[in-house]
Amino acid sequence: MKAIILLLLITFVCFDSVAQSGQTNKPYYYQIPDYPETYSAETVAARLIDGLGFRYFWATEGLRAEDLEFRPNDNARTAAETIDHIYGLTKVIVNATDKEPNVATDEPPLSFEEKRRKTLENLKRASEILKAADADTLGDYTMVFQRGDNSTTFPFWNLINGPISDAVWHCGQVVLLRRSSGNPFNSNVSVLQGKVRD
Repeated sequence: MKAIILLLLITFVCFDSVAQSGQTNKPYYYQIPDYPETYSAETVAARLIDGLGFRYFWATEGLRAEDLEFRPNDNARTAAETIDHIYGLTKVIVNATDKEPNVATDEPPLSFEEKRRKTLENLKRASEILKAADADTLGDYTMVFQRGDNSTTFPFWNLINGPISDAVWHCGQVVLLRRSSGNPFNSNVSVLQGKVRD
């Protein structure tokens, strides 16, 4: 009897986790997570980050080596270089929500798949922190750049018009670059609904 109760409890917890995530065994940001039940500055900021995560997931889904290396002209970034920049922006975003300063560090080279996974994880973490935050605490999430003994602090406002908006901008560039290299964005993806149309 105890085994049956334990099995039912585990089944319920697993089902509840899937239902709450809204992902139904799909990778995170395959579709946009369910929106919060209430509006607050923190949940709106989290939704903005979720929108970025959804766009990034689909902008980078199925990229081939030739797409990553594509450069429209000598003065432009490749898709891979643009993705590197987006990854760096998401580190700034998650550091703000973790209340950690941005410090220049050497990171070992990452494959595209590793960088993509870490980028999506950064966005998921930042969003979840904001969703769980108390109301009226958005001002606590500052963007701090530490260079030796010197630091510069910016309010969350600058995180919105800086790294978050910049990352959305660059997702659009990745979509344009992949179209130009012959691998267009999935036309069944609805950014309005945050899911893939059947």
